[in-house]
Amino acid sequence: MTLTRLHLTQFRSWARLEIQADRRPVAIHGPNGAGKTNILEAVSMLSPGRGMRGAAPGDQARKGPGVGWQIAARIGDHQVTTRALPGQPREVAIDDKPSTQIALGRLMRVIWLTPAMDRLWTDAPEQRRRFLDRVTLSFTPGHAEDALAYDKAMRERNRLLRDEIRDPGWYRALEAQMAQAGAALTRNRLDAIARIMAAQDGAETAFPAASLALLPGEGAADDPDAESIADRLAQGRGRDMAAGRTLSGPHRADLGAHWGPQAMPAALSSTGEQKALLLSLILANARALEGERPVLLLDEVAAHLDAGRRAALYDEICALDAQAWLTGTGPELFEALRGRAQFVAVAREGETSAMGI
Repeated sequence: MTLTRLHLTQFRSWARLEIQADRRPVAIHGPNGAGKTNILEAVSMLSPGRGMRGAAPGDQARKGPGVGWQIAARIGDHQVTTRALPGQPREVAIDDKPSTQIALGRLMRVIWLTPAMDRLWTDAPEQRRRFLDRVTLSFTPGHAEDALAYDKAMRERNRLLRDEIRDPGWYRALEAQMAQAGAALTRNRLDAIARIMAAQDGAETAFPAASLALLPGEGAADDPDAESIADRLAQGRGRDMAAGRTLSGPHRADLGAHWGPQAMPAALSSTGEQKALLLSLILANARALEGERPVLLLDEVAAHLDAGRRAALYDEICALDAQAWLTGTGPELFEALRGRAQFVAVAREGETSAMGI
């Protein structure tokens, strides 16, 4: 599916914005604070979850939580609207019919890379787990449902643990739910890693390939077998009760990455190598979505690459035939895309973002 129209109303710094797009990359340029990232965040809200900033709906309105916002888009042949009214959860409609965020994931696959993700390999495992789950969601939209089911059952189990409830019947029911959803989570993650690895093999690219692994952390968080997950949860009740929370399971998984002939751990690589590795995974993710045209959101990515690497990135994006939305402070950062991309200039006028000339 191709995103051909984006219309924002009272979203972040934009009182109103209309962009008509086509299959070409969209290069958005303007000074810092002009609202470039807000456009990419709006596109990311056309997928399940809280978007690339992870913000609550009430924090995304231009004038604060007392004002609602709306994003309308044309995706393929479908009209999509998502909005949040004051004090209300986010709503989704597809072709004027109420829908779910999960349905958005089946309609369009969105992959993003932000400057905050530059710290991915040195950050806490939670950040790498979120990254892996976003990748997994691009392949398996139902992954979000598995995650919700697992988290809901775990919250209930944690409540029992904190209240020191000892009735095994309550635990067995919740642990069975956690085991089924947790096994599905792990299978989805392992499948996503395998697809990324396969998409890197034999690809001619200027970015390094990575060897990825689902790290178990504590409690065999890479176990795809529901029965063994349930057994481990049952055996760990005493320890978990002392801690007041569930200490093992898929929610403790981590993503490991090594690259090069020396199998250099990503965390020990230079900043530039870590960035190149991230780009390699994003491109492999898009390449692995056979039969799909994913939307890539690359925020300020050009500023971290030299001219040669920028040109290589743009060539790969065009070769993928993926629709990409990129941001940068000036049009010169996208010079290698001249004639192959749609350029959009933005500026800041007082408290409101505006299209530039």
